[in-house]
Amino acid sequence: MILSDRDIKKALKSGRIKIKPAPDLKVQLGSCSLDLHLGNNFRVFKQSSHPFIDLKGPVDTDKIMQEVIVSDDEPFIMQPGDFALATTEENLELADDLLGRIEGRSSLGRLGIIVHGTASIFDPGWNGKPTMELGNLGVMPVALYPGMRICAFTFEEVSSPVEVPYNKKKDNKYSGQKTPLASKLSIEVRKQKR
Repeated sequence: MILSDRDIKKALKSGRIKIKPAPDLKVQLGSCSLDLHLGNNFRVFKQSSHPFIDLKGPVDTDKIMQEVIVSDDEPFIMQPGDFALATTEENLELADDLLGRIEGRSSLGRLGIIVHGTASIFDPGWNGKPTMELGNLGVMPVALYPGMRICAFTFEEVSSPVEVPYNKKKDNKYSGQKTPLASKLSIEVRKQKR
């Protein structure tokens, strides 16, 4: 069941959802979602340095990306076809019986800006700054600014508290992240036995 605005308020008050800095509910709270702000950290591909990504190869995916830090009043320009990882300004922590789902904002979608390609679910027990998979599907460049409302989170109750929350999984890849981390899929692929 997706939490309503009143249930989001209750979950924030009880600590089932923790957001730092605390949200301004008058501005950020929707009927069944909560907007979060764009942070200052981005990670982009160094596409001119590497011809392709080989998940079984020797190239560390972290080395084929570079971090870009944008000041509060500086734009991050998304050209048509661009892709970048970015985090929210806020840190999000979820209880063991709630999952979060990141969604785009309609006003940005109408300009061609998407905030996730596939990774929309934040498991129960998530703790960290959510990473977005920003893309520009439009035909014109769009300037994004740190501090702007960039995404909306919805929250759903799972049928019971999970046995192993995300932050306690032995092989979790992104728990506690503060900046956008590059994909760690190559570690998983290399471990697979064929």
